[in-house]
Amino acid sequence: MILRPDWSVPDGVRAVASTREGGVSLPPFQTLNLGDHVGDDPAHVAENRRRLGAWLGEGVEPGWIRQVHGTHVVELPVGKGQEADAATTTEPGVACAILTADCLPVLFCDRDGQRVAAAHAGWRGLLSGVLEATVSRFESPRRVLAWMGPAIGPGAFEVGPEVYEAFVASDAEHARAFSGPGVGGRRMANLYELARYRLNRCGVSSVAGGGRCTFRDAQTFYSYRRSGQTGRMASLIWIEPAS
Repeated sequence: MILRPDWSVPDGVRAVASTREGGVSLPPFQTLNLGDHVGDDPAHVAENRRRLGAWLGEGVEPGWIRQVHGTHVVELPVGKGQEADAATTTEPGVACAILTADCLPVLFCDRDGQRVAAAHAGWRGLLSGVLEATVSRFESPRRVLAWMGPAIGPGAFEVGPEVYEAFVASDAEHARAFSGPGVGGRRMANLYELARYRLNRCGVSSVAGGGRCTFRDAQTFYSYRRSGQTGRMASLIWIEPAS
């Protein structure tokens, strides 16, 4: 099963987000696990990625990267397989791909459809500036469109006081994205609100998506916090190759 982002993009730009449905992996990875680093049968992952490729269409190749919760952005196709948490390209047919199972995937394109990008934004990446690093690869942040894919929702993402304190020390406005405190100073964090604020702060005003909770919707999405050992979904964006 494939989700289509709810945003308006230029002609020739395509984007999708996978769910956990439609693959061959067995429990606890059932069924469309696209992560090759979680302990799943490699043959099942390969078949799932083959199915994803068929859904993407002829001439489109995902540029998988090795995510490490950092801020490094690679240019595809050269950066394929490198350690990074965001990827960007101007080359048609090369899909920027991010794997998640609670962290926030953010897809980007410019208003001319000449550059696309995808970023992996857990709380560490958000705090460190992975979204800002990705936006910096575009000519002007005012011409960037962003879409936030499925992630753990604000009613499910409990964090310790050290996470709240780190964000507020960085910028006091971050406090708006946290509720609480509760027992032990723990709070509920809103990844969507944190991402939207940081994107707006660096000049990106067009931000769509948000609101799909991976933790609450067990039938549709993988969630590491809910299940521990589990699969990964993919969010991808690309410039359509010439026919």
